[in-house]
Amino acid sequence: MEVDLDAYFDKISKLKMAHRVLIFAGTLVILMGLFIWLIYSPKTTEIDKIESELETLESEIRLAERTAKKKEKLDMELARMQEQLRYALSYLPTTSEIPNLLKSITELGNDSHLEFLLFSPEKEIPKEFYVEIPVSVEVRGGYHDVAIFFDKIGKLDRIVNVAKVTMIPIKANSTNLKTTCKAVTYRFKEEEKAKGVPKKKK
Repeated sequence: MEVDLDAYFDKISKLKMAHRVLIFAGTLVILMGLFIWLIYSPKTTEIDKIESELETLESEIRLAERTAKKKEKLDMELARMQEQLRYALSYLPTTSEIPNLLKSITELGNDSHLEFLLFSPEKEIPKEFYVEIPVSVEVRGGYHDVAIFFDKIGKLDRIVNVAKVTMIPIKANSTNLKTTCKAVTYRFKEEEKAKGVPKKKK
């Protein structure tokens, strides 16, 4: 169906100026409405959706960056703690070193002019990461000699703590003392357990 535009425009040209202005304004309003409805609104919705997706992605990126920094910090802290553990373990005798360590303690006592009345290793006491090895010690000698003995123990390369010390004169008014104490050393638990490998059943 063909539309005679010339006749349409002739009719408009015969209208008063006010009517023509109204028709022109109405046409503009209709065209603007169609533009907003068909083009602007869908694009605005699409833009809002894209902006929302961008905000989500930026938030995820910021979270990933914080997580990466936190992981780096945790990795550094783990490395520091592992180094501290290695340093601490260097002061704990291994199982094979225990006999020589106990022998060294008796030699230190003899060098300090003490007479050993008792030197008896007791049952080991397991802890979470290490094992306590207590030794009951009883010696006879002067106070000064005992002090030298304890000082030498404190200077050993491996950790040995002396606890529960008691001193009793052998005789009334005697400077010769009977000293009893607990000498406690430690060893790290077996290597296979430290690495998380279960021990073989006997």
